[in-house]
Amino acid sequence: MKKTVRILSIIALFIANSFIGGAQEKFGGLALYTVRDDMGKDVKATLRAVADAGYKNIEAAGYAEGKFYNLSPADFKELLNEIGLTPISTHQGSVTLENADGMIADVKAAGFEYFVIPVPPMGLFTYNQEDRSMGMTGGASNLAEILTNLGKKCSEAGLKLLYHNHDFEFVKDKDGIVPIDYLLENTDPKYLNFQMDLFWVTKAGADPIAYFKKYPGRFIIWHVKDMDEQGRFSPVGNGTIDFERILAEKELSGMKYYMVEQDMTFDGLKPLEAIRISHEGIKKIGFN
Repeated sequence: MKKTVRILSIIALFIANSFIGGAQEKFGGLALYTVRDDMGKDVKATLRAVADAGYKNIEAAGYAEGKFYNLSPADFKELLNEIGLTPISTHQGSVTLENADGMIADVKAAGFEYFVIPVPPMGLFTYNQEDRSMGMTGGASNLAEILTNLGKKCSEAGLKLLYHNHDFEFVKDKDGIVPIDYLLENTDPKYLNFQMDLFWVTKAGADPIAYFKKYPGRFIIWHVKDMDEQGRFSPVGNGTIDFERILAEKELSGMKYYMVEQDMTFDGLKPLEAIRISHEGIKKIGFN
């Protein structure tokens, strides 16, 4: 009897240790924009695949008509909890000053901490289909004012507002202003901080660390995605960006979370496979 009890205890301990080990391997975040097509087909199965790939946190990019991926904020929060994923941030590109209050309430109800503006909102973002270039109208001062107003609304609701960059914000506009610099220098960190997309900063020819040094503590979430030798999106660790160098300055940057993202995949690679490769990549690089 004692021998049987001892064997059962050993088995129980083994199972417990295996569970703990598995839990410890779950780290890092994923921007669900990466798997947007899969999310459109089967939300629950895709989120399970994200968790199975080793991710712990998520950033949403699928809000419309008061729902996240066709689920109410409460139902989406419950599903994430069931699967073991934590809602951290959400891209809310359709926000306006008129719908902001309702949208903020939905973001809050879904359990998110960060309300992210992915591009200049309210019709200010421009995209040239011919050369696939991005830009904005209205000027940096106008954008700073809009973001400050949204940031105040978020702050009142207990959320934090972040602005996500692409490459065009690092290029001088017609008035000789570098939009990202203007935003950093003319907004209050109490109401606005930034989600630095490391791919797009690199694409713009800028140095993330130079920005960390000049504007310490402002880059709260990073988008971590790699660039191949052709300048295309690549799974993390399979490209040319020196993430170890950047990661060494995470405290200076103010980074609290990071989200793996890959806007597009190439050469037959499926997004759900790409996120697994990227998770192995962030592990080797030293992200945790």
